[in-house]
Amino acid sequence: MNNIKTAISRVLLAGILILGISIYSQASYILLPMDNDAQKNHLKAYGITYWVIDSGVEAFWLLNYRGGSFAFPHNSAFEKECKTRDVSYEVISNAQFSAIRREIGDMEVNQEIMKLEKAPKIAVYTPDFNQRGERIQPWDDAVTMVLTYAEIPYETVYDREVMEDKLAQYDWLHLHHEDFTGQYGKFYAGYNTQKWYKESKRRLEELAGDLGFSKVSQLKLSVVKKIREYVEGGGFMFAMCSATDTYDIALAADGLDICHQVFDGDGLDASAHEKLDFSNTFAFKDFKLVRNHMEYEYSNIDHRKRKITPETDYFTLFDFSAKWDPIPTMLTQNHTTTVKGFMGQTTAFDKEYMKPEVLILGENKAINETRYIHGTRGEGFWTFYGGHDPEDYKHLVNDPETDLSLHPNSPGYRLILNNILFPAAKKKKRKT
Repeated sequence: MNNIKTAISRVLLAGILILGISIYSQASYILLPMDNDAQKNHLKAYGITYWVIDSGVEAFWLLNYRGGSFAFPHNSAFEKECKTRDVSYEVISNAQFSAIRREIGDMEVNQEIMKLEKAPKIAVYTPDFNQRGERIQPWDDAVTMVLTYAEIPYETVYDREVMEDKLAQYDWLHLHHEDFTGQYGKFYAGYNTQKWYKESKRRLEELAGDLGFSKVSQLKLSVVKKIREYVEGGGFMFAMCSATDTYDIALAADGLDICHQVFDGDGLDASAHEKLDFSNTFAFKDFKLVRNHMEYEYSNIDHRKRKITPETDYFTLFDFSAKWDPIPTMLTQNHTTTVKGFMGQTTAFDKEYMKPEVLILGENKAINETRYIHGTRGEGFWTFYGGHDPEDYKHLVNDPETDLSLHPNSPGYRLILNNILFPAAKKKKRKT
């Protein structure tokens, strides 16, 4: 009898062990591979990851592992969402994920794991009249397009919200293709008779007056100073196209009139070049203004010596040490190190006018230009990205919006989304 009980006990114990091993080996993580061939939709993979951390579940960014893959605990809801959004995923066990972590942890391997703990609250700085379906300005914005496509939520702010100190409510701020110098995008020569130009100018002047300013340029200067305070207090700022150089130009020209009378009704300061204060700027120094109101350019920051064809226009991402330089590594995660170039009002930055402390993330070394740069200011971070639309080489006024469903694996758009998730990896208390 005792022998029978012992045999039964052994069988039960074996069954329990087998069951335990089976449970342990069952799927417990979802891996979103981000290498070139394994991911059907790189852009929506960011949206899935954002959605996971926004639901209160910790995720992991596997830097330099299979193109910068993501991982998070498995559950049926997450798996279903991957299927719904057509995002490629792999279901792996605890043991497999532990093996990946050991591989990444090897000090000889240029990889790192970053925890993504809190979904950043995102604001897009864009005119009120580009909101609620009322689009006066005849161009789109790559960031809002990719956020919408990736299903990442955001809110919009403009000058009134900035001046009312509402930026402190947000972790990440994108500057729409704004002209912070008060020259209405320097569209005067080509478009000053157009209805959209006149209406945009009228509304900006009305807004400036409502907020207590006699000129749009004065309002914009106050706005860039408020944004500077936001960054210095720990905020994350991202800008593209003309919102990059005009931001620094406005700071450097603090107290100066650099606007032709067609923009603000009076003459500009003829000696403004000698009075620019480059200690105020984030990224650029020693630049010269383009004062001709008929020229579609603000300064020589924008690299104007470009002798390159669309077929050969590429820039290269830097390869940073994931373990020692995780921030630039996060910002350059991609499934390729070579990204197609694309133009904009501000296409690229002339290296000659960059401050030495600015970190270059992507450049075309052959023609001495940078496309993608990063830096710190106080407790916060900023990133400038040249060009207008990563999948429309020469996006013109009135061109149709890019259909991102045709470009789900865009390396150029991935760089924008790297910046979206970057704040999630930083647990910093921002001053308000």
